[in-house]
Amino acid sequence: MKAAYLTEKMKIVVRDDREIPVPSQGQVLVKMEYCGVCGSDVHFYKEGKVGDTPAPKDFILGHEVAGTITALGEGVTGLQVGDRVALEPGYTCGKCEFCKTGRYNLCPDVQFFAAPPVQGALQEYVVHPADMCFKLPENVSTEEGALVEPLAVGMHAASQANVTLGNSVLILGSGCIGLVTMLSAKARGASKLVVVDLFQKRLDMAKKLGATEVINAKEENVVDRVREIFGPLGADIVFETAGAIPTIQQTPFYVKPGGTICLVGMAAESMANYNFNQIMMKEVTIKSVFRYRNLYPSAIAAISSGAIDVKQIVTHRFTFDESDQAFHNAVVNAQDEIKEVIQF
Repeated sequence: MKAAYLTEKMKIVVRDDREIPVPSQGQVLVKMEYCGVCGSDVHFYKEGKVGDTPAPKDFILGHEVAGTITALGEGVTGLQVGDRVALEPGYTCGKCEFCKTGRYNLCPDVQFFAAPPVQGALQEYVVHPADMCFKLPENVSTEEGALVEPLAVGMHAASQANVTLGNSVLILGSGCIGLVTMLSAKARGASKLVVVDLFQKRLDMAKKLGATEVINAKEENVVDRVREIFGPLGADIVFETAGAIPTIQQTPFYVKPGGTICLVGMAAESMANYNFNQIMMKEVTIKSVFRYRNLYPSAIAAISSGAIDVKQIVTHRFTFDESDQAFHNAVVNAQDEIKEVIQF
């Protein structure tokens, strides 16, 4: 079968050199159909690393995936060949304190697609634990199934920040994760949703999906506009979703005293200067997001019911053989893209 290998920075090569895997007990074999291009994968592609984690040689990216089951391992129940499924990309030990308390995303032994040394899912077939494969309803497309993963991040962010009815929310960054965070905050009842970005196309999408106000950081003074919209005290909740050092550094200045900052985006750099005087003077709560937990069924149900519409986020589609072009586009055409999806 074919797989797409990151051979060096800014270069992915598709090769037909891998054996189709065989599912063992409790696993299913899934024929991949869609894979989203995630910001963390783009960091690996552009920088060769995420934070302090380098990409190994011939690394396979991809973890936002959905496809169709083609074979069952021994002991699998509840799924059958032909089922369309969204794959939650991580599976854990099930035995540590984090797994036992339901916080399995923090398991130190997690195996997660495209998190070194585990290879990603940009290959034609993968085997995966059956209990991490979630059947898609008839009215949820397989492409939408691949968007369940980023939506789960946004839902977890809104939960971590404890967004409640009537909250005022500022979101720094309106890429895919910024938009799903906005949609999740909206679904939880936020009354004011303001999105900041450098690129107007992304801001237009944010407005289309329900932002009450947008701020173009290239054309407007963000500090003045935030003060104008939220008043001198700032927003109840500030989400950083761009994964950029400058926006991380801005968060203490925009949050209301007693409010919450939620760091969602993963920066390529592991260190940043941060104004903790602002945090101390305002008695601010800082929350962070590492993936998600126990959210795939809820995310699928939200899409199926129409409560959250993710399909509009996709702006570019590529074939599997165009994987390098998809990632290249995410780097060089950031102003024109929101979400690339690779279709097998």
